Amino acid sequence: MVRDLDTPVENTWCPGCGNFSLLNATKMAFREMAESGDLNLEEIVISSGIGCHAKIFDYIEVNGFYSIHGRVPATLTGVKIANPKLKAVGFAGDGDAYDEGVSHLVHAARRNIDITMVVHNNRVFALTTGQFTPTTPKGFEGKSTPKGSVEEPLNPLHLMLSCNASFVARSFSGKINHFKDLLIEAINHPGFAIIDVLQPCVTFYNTWSYYKDRVYDLNEEGHDTSDFQAAWEMAEENEDDIPIGLFYKERRDTFEELILDGKIPAERETVPSLDSVIEGYI
Repeated sequence: MVRDLDTPVENTWCPGCGNFSLLNATKMAFREMAESGDLNLEEIVISSGIGCHAKIFDYIEVNGFYSIHGRVPATLTGVKIANPKLKAVGFAGDGDAYDEGVSHLVHAARRNIDITMVVHNNRVFALTTGQFTPTTPKGFEGKSTPKGSVEEPLNPLHLMLSCNASFVARSFSGKINHFKDLLIEAINHPGFAIIDVLQPCVTFYNTWSYYKDRVYDLNEEGHDTSDFQAAWEMAEENEDDIPIGLFYKERRDTFEELILDGKIPAERETVPSLDSVIEGYI
């Protein structure tokens, strides 16, 4: 029987936070994959950055590494190069991923390193009580923008598509089974996978009702996930209808397949230096 993955750590998220759904769905996904034989729980490695999202690391009993602000993709890249047999799943916030860590995210996507990134996108710096992030809508009034933000928001899906990410998806924390199924598909995908999750912060930017009334599953509408142009068009910002689901997927060689050529450094008696691995690649 698969263990429940609970930890003794007290949960300190605000009541009603969308992170609760993501936590429960993630544990459901890990357990479902373990029960089906798709993976061994000991093969999972998670990492998180800095922010409210990062506490998920404390609440799931699997192997992991607490990273720093924006460095989750870099941390998991190291994990996958050392042992490509592991399933690496990263958690980041919208500020964490698209602001401090955007360069790491971009390069992980273009390299097609076999990691899964889950971005808890509540469009606000919640842990520091309400500053704007790259995805915050123009006009948002918060502690750092009391007269309203003058910046146009970043479109995360366009960013990832333009960086040649091989799996680009969006979910909503109000659709727990939708996210769970999407996460399983992302983990099983050989290559870089990102799920941008619309995750309302009920304390500093409560978008719960807004998303609940507007999201719909584009995969139920017959969307072709191999069509890059269609994915790009579906990812255009729309205030009335917000598609969630898998926008784009393709299979191509992963970074570790190209750089390691089947070798598993972690299984060697003498682990090679990073310089020797890079020298062999170039």
